[in-house]
Amino acid sequence: MLTSFNRRRHERFLVPAMYTPVHVRGIEAPAKAGEALPGHCYDISEGGIQFELDHPLPLGTAIEIKIQLPASSPTQPLDEREVRVLGHVVWNDLSEPGPVRMAASFTRFANASDRDRLFRQITSGRLKRAA
Repeated sequence: MLTSFNRRRHERFLVPAMYTPVHVRGIEAPAKAGEALPGHCYDISEGGIQFELDHPLPLGTAIEIKIQLPASSPTQPLDEREVRVLGHVVWNDLSEPGPVRMAASFTRFANASDRDRLFRQITSGRLKRAA
């Protein structure tokens, strides 16, 4: 009998990839510190994110991520959808040419309201669970 074991502490949720922009800024010299690199998010959880950038970041790189979550209504202001987190790159897929898929684990939210905004989004029932 096959059994599966989910080692993740937090459930992941799919977001509309091309419609969920991120800006990733390295907070250490190896990752072009200070330069915000644009990309897109694929899935997110309370503990991490899977995203894509044009260029890879080395594993272990400390980063700041600004995520623009999908709007819950057409009139929802942008500042109510932005979440800022700090984390580290924990995975990157260098096997394909072009944009690089990566994952980061969160070490902390910029502030409590960022965590609350993300938590409200992933518990709203509007996002599908990721595999």
